[in-house]
Formats: sequence, structure tokens, C-alpha cells
Amino acid sequence: MAPSVLLLLPLLPVLVPGLGAAPPVCDRDPAWLWCRSPDIAAGKAPSPCAHRSPPPAAPVELSLFYESLCPACRMFLVRQLFTAWLLLPPDVLSITLVPYGNAQERNESGKWEFRCQHGPEECLGNMIETCLMHEAKNFSTYFPVIFCLESGSSVTKNLAACLQVYAPQLDGSRIAACVGGDTGAALMHRNAQLTEALDPPHQYVPWVVVNGKHTDELQAQAEASLLGLICSLYQGKKPEACGSSGTPEAPLRCRR
Repeated sequence: MAPSVLLLLPLLPVLVPGLGAAPPVCDRDPAWLWCRSPDIAAGKAPSPCAHRSPPPAAPVELSLFYESLCPACRMFLVRQLFTAWLLLPPDVLSITLVPYGNAQERNESGKWEFRCQHGPEECLGNMIETCLMHEAKNFSTYFPVIFCLESGSSVTKNLAACLQVYAPQLDGSRIAACVGGDTGAALMHRNAQLTEALDPPHQYVPWVVVNGKHTDELQAQAEASLLGLICSLYQGKKPEACGSSGTPEAPLRCRR
């Protein structure tokens, strides 16, 4: 390399501003932590990381332990849970449904049998909804169908009609095969395990678990205004639906 070129190399950072400088701090630190410059901290200069936004807040996780023919469960699912799900974006509320409630199970000759609080029809309703969830996979696909079943005249007789309206892409025969076969029994046994593992143990249904916790206060707030509870717990930017949480309702329950 010619001597004149060698002499110019040390001057390049001066002749070309920014050349050889350290990468912007935002490449190493989040923008909301980047306050090393007194001018930026005082608002006198723009931050090179101003384009960055905080990470999204985690959704509120709600698990509903219920049984298909319990009047209190049906009312909570239809009037509180489904309404909140319709109004809130999926990144605000994540829902898990566990249809089993106050049922009991026993293993007879290697097969699981179930006895439900409201009789055999409720066991069938629990199984239909469990197999529906198994076949549909996607919550936004099966929840409207469950809403249709729970809000209608019969949980056990309206599956075909509800599928036709809300999820015509699902195969009813596959759901029926699940209900009458070993898959349905295994899935219901799993629901029994999830219900029996509750801490504290459930005393009634609907039993609401929010972000992994159940307390009397959370339960009362969920039953009075689930939308209001979710909005108060969500740590991100509040969605528009949080501007009105509705009228509180009196709790209804099916005790064990």
C-alpha cells in the first residue's frame, strides 16, 4: 500500500463521521433502558433507539373448570366468558376449557367410566365438547360451537346444527367416533386429572383460575364482571373494550 494511503487511514473517522464508531446502544440495550446521554434523558435530543417499542405484554391466562349441564356454568360461559372473548384481542386473553366439573371416574376392567352430577346426559355433553376441542384444535374454531351448544336448548342434541353454523369444515362423524371410543375416554380422564390437581381443590363450578391462581376474590370478580377483571390484570395497552366493563352480575354455582 502506498505511504500516502497509509497516512490517510488514521484520518478516515474524522473525514467520514460515524466510520469506526461503536454501534448504536440500541443494538445492545432496549430503548426504554437507553438513557446514558444526559441530553436524551432530559428530552433535549432524540434517542437513536426511539423507534423501538417495549415487548408485548403477556395475555391474561384464564382456565374454566366446568360441567356441560350446570346452569351456573352455562350462564358464566355464555354471558361472561364468550362476551369477553369476543371483545378482547387474542393477545389480551388466553382461555383453557376443562369440561368435567364435579364428575367422578373409576377404572372398570381397564376402561374409564364417568359419573356426572347432572346424570349421563351431562357426561355425554362433557365428552362431546372435549372431543370437539380435540378435533378442532384451534380455540377460535371450537369455542363458538361450544357457545352454541351451551346457549341452546340441548347440549347433546344440537352438535350437527351448531357445526353447520359455526364450523362447517369439521367432520361430525370424527367427533362422534371420539365420543364413543377410547380416545374420548382418555381425554376425559385427562380432564379429571387436571380437575383433581387443582390447588386449592375446587368446591363448586364454574371454577375460575386466572394466571395459575384461584382465590375467592378473583372468583367473585370474574363472576361479577369478567371483562373488567381481565382489563384490570392486563399489563399492556388497554384495548378499546376496556372502556366499559358492563354491569356486575350475581354469582351462580353448582356445588359438589
